[in-house]
Amino acid sequence: MICFPNAKINLGLQIVSRRQDGYHNLETIFYPIELKEGLEITSASKSDELNTQNKFRLFTYGDKITGLAENNLVVKALNLVTQEKEIPAIDIHLLKRIPSGAGLGGGSSDAAFMLKLLNKSFELGYSIDDLMIKASKIGADCPFFLHNKPLLATGVGDQFEAVDVNLKGYYLMLVKPDLSVNTKEAYSMIVPKQPEHSLKDIIQRPFAEWNELMINDFETPIFKKYPEICNIKNQLLEMGALYASMSGSGSSLYGIFKNKPDSKGMFKNYFVWCDKLN
Repeated sequence: MICFPNAKINLGLQIVSRRQDGYHNLETIFYPIELKEGLEITSASKSDELNTQNKFRLFTYGDKITGLAENNLVVKALNLVTQEKEIPAIDIHLLKRIPSGAGLGGGSSDAAFMLKLLNKSFELGYSIDDLMIKASKIGADCPFFLHNKPLLATGVGDQFEAVDVNLKGYYLMLVKPDLSVNTKEAYSMIVPKQPEHSLKDIIQRPFAEWNELMINDFETPIFKKYPEICNIKNQLLEMGALYASMSGSGSSLYGIFKNKPDSKGMFKNYFVWCDKLN
C-alpha cells in the first residue's frame, strides 16, 4: 500500500516556559500543506535476504538521506509496532521530497503515515488514541500528522485544539537555503516568556497585523546567527507577501500571497516550492 506524507508550516511559534524534564512548553498553529513525499510498503519475497531481527529493508529515493536505516523515523515507527504485533517481512520504499532540517516536519510526517499505513495494511486494530501515544514517542510534532488539519498545539506540541483558520485560495511560497538549523541549538538560544497575545486571537485579525503580532520566537536568535535566513524573509515581504515567517526552528521561510508570486531570478540554488493552499 502507498500513501503520501505531507509537510506542515507553523503559524507563529511562542516558547512559553521550560519544563522540568528539559523540554519546552510552546504555543503554535500547525498548518498542513501539499508538499508531499511517497511512502510504500510491500511484502518481501521469502527469497530476499532480510535483517533477521527487524525483518525489513528500507529503500530511499529522491533527496539523499544520511544516517543508518534503523535511525530513520519510519523504521522507528515500525519498531514501535513490532514490539506488540507480529508483522511479516516488508520492504519500505520512501521517496524524499520535503527538505530535512527545514522546520517542515518531513520525518515526523513519514513516521505518522507509517503508523497509519501499518495499522490499515495489516488490520492491527489500533485506535487513533493508540497511534497518538506511539507517535508522541517518535517526535513532538509527529502526532499532529495523524490529524493533519489546522490545529493549535500547546504543551510540547502534542496537545491539540481545533482552531478557526482557513488560508484556502492563497498562495504559499517556501524557500529553504542550503543550510540547516540544529533544533537543540535553536532551543538553547531561546529565553521563554509568556506571550502577550494568543494565537487564537491573532489569526482572527487582518494579515497586516499578523507580521507585527504573530511571531516565531526562534527568528531573533536564528536571524542573528544566520543573516541569510533573515534576508530571505525580507525578500518575501518585498515580493508582496501578506505574511512571512520562518517555519519551526528553521531553516525554511514561507510567504503567504494573494496572487501567485513571481520569483524569477531570485533564490538561486535554494529549494523553492509554491502552490495554492487548499
